[in-house]
Amino acid sequence: MPLPVLYSFRRCPYAIRARLALQAAGQAVEHREIALKAKPAAMLRASPKGTVPVLVLTDGSVLEESLDIMRWALGRSDPQGWLGGDKAGRNDAWALVAQNDGDFKFHLDRYKYPQRFGLADGLAHREIACGFLALLQDRLALQGFLGGARFGVADAAIAPFVRQFAHTDPAWFAAQTWGHLKQWLQDFEASAAFARVMEKHPVWPGDAASVA
Repeated sequence: MPLPVLYSFRRCPYAIRARLALQAAGQAVEHREIALKAKPAAMLRASPKGTVPVLVLTDGSVLEESLDIMRWALGRSDPQGWLGGDKAGRNDAWALVAQNDGDFKFHLDRYKYPQRFGLADGLAHREIACGFLALLQDRLALQGFLGGARFGVADAAIAPFVRQFAHTDPAWFAAQTWGHLKQWLQDFEASAAFARVMEKHPVWPGDAASVA
């Protein structure tokens, strides 16, 4: 039986969250690890925009956004209840993810890669990004996870980006007073689920067509 084909890059936070959802759903895939500087022609034919993750389904249809992959996987099977039990909870989770993917990601990129944006440093953007992290801290102070009492889709979708932020300057992050946020991130990084999706795969030996 053919499997859906997942084009992925191990450290990409978008790809991490897609892999987390596929794993949580018990959805097997053919994992094709790519090199960003030598993107395979097969991936570019499926998704010309050339970013990961890309999931090519067995009927030939293509999901080229990480949230679409998460929704597809969890819509098929959600044994851990990541999507929550009620409409209000689901809407709240996706709204929080939208904040992450919007303003927070904008400032995270400029904090982590200031040279790409012609900046001397990213400290001003770090300061603005802290507003979102403070919001997460406040939520986690009231409940175990971002969407309630158990790990859910918001945690899976957001944690890889908070991890990227924290690893930009680990000493600075460690010195902050976000105790609940830091514990939540530490627990995520120590989880068996995260360890499994971060296992290393050899680069898929497809035909490299693009150098970027």
